[in-house]
Amino acid sequence: MITRRTLAPRPRRLSRLAALGAAAALAVGLAAAVDPAPAAAAPVCAGAGQPARLVGSVPGAALEGLTVDAGGRLYTTDLISGRVYRLAGPGAPAVPIARVPGGSGAGALAWTPGGTLLVGYGADPRVFVGDALRHASIARLDVNTRALRPWVSGLSAANGMDVSARGNVYATNDFGNLIGRVSPNGAVQGAWGALPSANGAVLGRGDGWLYVSRTFVNPGVSRISTANPRVVQNLLTVGAPSTPDGLTLDSRDRPIVPFNATGEIVRVTSPGSYCVLAAGLPTSSVLSYGRGNRGFSAGRLFRAGFDGRIYEIPGGFDAGATAAVPGR
Repeated sequence: MITRRTLAPRPRRLSRLAALGAAAALAVGLAAAVDPAPAAAAPVCAGAGQPARLVGSVPGAALEGLTVDAGGRLYTTDLISGRVYRLAGPGAPAVPIARVPGGSGAGALAWTPGGTLLVGYGADPRVFVGDALRHASIARLDVNTRALRPWVSGLSAANGMDVSARGNVYATNDFGNLIGRVSPNGAVQGAWGALPSANGAVLGRGDGWLYVSRTFVNPGVSRISTANPRVVQNLLTVGAPSTPDGLTLDSRDRPIVPFNATGEIVRVTSPGSYCVLAAGLPTSSVLSYGRGNRGFSAGRLFRAGFDGRIYEIPGGFDAGATAAVPGR
């Protein structure tokens, strides 16, 4: 008689299951952790109202980071596989060019003044303990050679990230309170600033303010003085259903924000007010303007999400807007 044996999952399989669980929790949790009541109606922005256009996809991925290089090539990260993908232009296939150490939990993307792409990682189940572990790291990726090298560790998370003209890196944690700063020489200040559930990170022109979304705690948008992180200004409060996620700025330093749970892409027009650029895009995780004069070009607004899809938001077009780069 042949008997069947139950085999224990292999370590790689366990790692994969953990990654899938983490991504599912991060994605679905955004909607499940909040009251599902609809957000208050907001006006449609002038010139908006056109449907979003699908311009790329990574099947099976939960996309977290998004940026564009000077040649108009788009980069995005997958929470599940830990891969960094590149798309040569709208409609082009997503090509994996690197994978973070550990194989899952790839997070935010940001450019250094010298053109190296920084990749945050550690967006795995450990984020649910908030700031206790400071397990997150940043790697440096040469997009030409595709060589990825770990750089610094000791951050609470790197769900959002941006770099100043002087090379200071700012990183946020939407499941905790701490905002980290890394000096150009690699010195890590894991508790440079504090704002509950800060998510996304983009510096305004002149690097005087760091703009962040607040995802789970007192949802909305704030900006933090880079000269004194105790100075925090509230730009918008929207209530629990919205779950603001990875934001960007237009050419007038107005925040453009995805509401993950309700599926809206909005522009903050003045303190306390916003209008809607697009709707019907739930699980939107991050936004970026394009760059350069071809491919994912400057002025055009792009959205990536936990659904693995990348859309252009025509209503967000702004000829003077560009992806976040140091000293832009």
